[in-house]
Amino acid sequence: MSESPQGQPDQQEKIVDYLRRVTSDLRRARRRIGELESKDNEPIAIVGMGCRLPGGVNSPESLWDLVWAEADAVSGFPADRGWDLAALTGNGDGSSSTHEGGFLYDAAEFDPAFFGISPREATAMDPQQRLLLEVSWEALERAGIAPTALRGTRSGVFVGSYHWGAPSAGTATELHGHALTGTAASVLSGRLAYTLGLEGPAVTVDTACSSSLVALHLATQSLRSGESGIALIGGVTLLTEPSLFVEFSAQGGLAPDGRCKAFSDAADGTGWAEGVGVLVAERLSDAQRNGHPVLAVLRGSAVNQDGASNGLSAPNGPSQERVIQQALARTGLTAADIDAVEAHGTGTRLGDPIEAQALLATYGQAHTADQPLWLGSLKSNIGHAQAAAGVAGVIKMVMALRHGRLPRTLHADEPSSHVDWSGGAVRLLTEAREWPVTGRPRRAAVSSFGISGTNAHALLEQAPEPAPASDTAPGEPAAALPWIVSGHTERALRDQATALAARVETDPELRPQDVGHTLLSARALLERRAVVVAPDRTELLTGTQALAAGHSAHSLVEGVADVAGRTVFVFPGQGSQWVGMGAQLLDESRVFAERVVECGAALGEFVDWSLVEVLRGVEGAPSLDRVDVVQPVSFAVMVGLAALWRAHGVVPDAVVGHSQGEIAAAVVSGGLS
Repeated sequence: MSESPQGQPDQQEKIVDYLRRVTSDLRRARRRIGELESKDNEPIAIVGMGCRLPGGVNSPESLWDLVWAEADAVSGFPADRGWDLAALTGNGDGSSSTHEGGFLYDAAEFDPAFFGISPREATAMDPQQRLLLEVSWEALERAGIAPTALRGTRSGVFVGSYHWGAPSAGTATELHGHALTGTAASVLSGRLAYTLGLEGPAVTVDTACSSSLVALHLATQSLRSGESGIALIGGVTLLTEPSLFVEFSAQGGLAPDGRCKAFSDAADGTGWAEGVGVLVAERLSDAQRNGHPVLAVLRGSAVNQDGASNGLSAPNGPSQERVIQQALARTGLTAADIDAVEAHGTGTRLGDPIEAQALLATYGQAHTADQPLWLGSLKSNIGHAQAAAGVAGVIKMVMALRHGRLPRTLHADEPSSHVDWSGGAVRLLTEAREWPVTGRPRRAAVSSFGISGTNAHALLEQAPEPAPASDTAPGEPAAALPWIVSGHTERALRDQATALAARVETDPELRPQDVGHTLLSARALLERRAVVVAPDRTELLTGTQALAAGHSAHSLVEGVADVAGRTVFVFPGQGSQWVGMGAQLLDESRVFAERVVECGAALGEFVDWSLVEVLRGVEGAPSLDRVDVVQPVSFAVMVGLAALWRAHGVVPDAVVGHSQGEIAAAVVSGGLS
């Protein structure tokens, strides 16, 4: 039965409508697939870093100073760990073939009260836990994140650890009941999450020497999936007892002088070291939206295993080639896009040639003689820091990306004759080199291979250029700026002031308003507090120096805040107003003035007077004595003050105080908690 001619247009219209819906659904599906694929491959921003490494290195900057100065950080055994040095340096059983390594000589120093830990529990804690707490706190503050602000957030902790030998902290009785939490490897990440109140994943990874780079790989997956909003990523190794030296001496695996001669013809074994490194990372889009400093971008990473290869602990060249290819494939980069590799490079006769051949077979085939892949290893400077080696290599390469230079690899004047260097365009960094701009971002790779057979490879990229600051960016000049300093103790308070004054003195480019904003928004506000309130850099610095020296100054207020309870700012109500209130801020603070103008525009629909004219006391403007004037005017001033405080990093429930003295009193008494 056929349709009548009159029905055909209706049927055609239905078909067209159906096709439109199907097309629209397909477009939405493609868009959603594209969004998911983009999310799975979104670059990860490294926004903060901290470290403790041999040679007195206590920051990424001091690590850069060490490697660029071509310094050797290997030195003698520590004398404060109860080791039998006579036996270790002798020739009998229990001796070490080397008498040197890369050590953290101040590893025993710790302030337990700062983290709310009793002295008894601190004594029972693995020193690696203590180091991670300190360095993680520093890394967060360097990222512009107040550590206390992460409590209750979906932040993750991913820590690489390589426990060797039996714990030497003592018996359960000596550990006062803290044996389990004091020495368990799982508590390395768990302690961090507990102390900072983080509610994302907390994972301790042990794949031996590749642990921290595997932790980095797992963290990026957690960030991309949304499981974590921010991730603390680290690795730590502290040699609390010397059995690692004894065991590897018996195997003939240690260099007699304790130095890693990576890819050198003189390579004669590895050299052990200690260290801790921590990265703070988040999705690049989140970092840019949150205004955190993007130090470098992690484009991608890969992890694999040797499997049933030529030996449990022997490195496997084909597996190393595969992990490189997997990392490149996941990022859409080619081998030619990578300029340099921070190698595993332990300085062994077996491992280095295998690693070099894998690099030649992959990167070396995509580069040319005039633009080779440059190869180096931090281990030549500090030794092999085991579980911290990978993250230390990442920190080194982030600093190299930022400085545009590639440091020299030490002890490698003559590249290994066990490597066929003619097989590809890979060149050892026997000299420091500039890292020129080529029209694309600088890129580097970092490798870590574990004795367990687990391999990891990460690809780093130079940070994108930051967006230009807007005219209404936080930290605009004002009549008076507060610089807030805090600490758990008076000594800590003065130490913080000393460090702040030194930083400001050595960097004339720092804007006072930016310093004030960072001190408010990116530092934990502890109970011992001081605030310097002054109109310019000179007076702010003078007040800070007075605080550091324990002296008084007219711009300085000190006090002890009540941090146990919740403190808020409360707006004053009607009755606290005065003629001319806010008039000076209208001239001196763009943020305040903009909010007041917005309030005036909103009020304009309902009143026949000008908000700005009332505040300025213009002749003919209505008086604040009128209730229909004073209440909206007071409200507008409060809105402007709240916006001004937010511009300086404070997000209170409400605000109280118009004068410098009231503001300072609120700060030291807990008003900015």
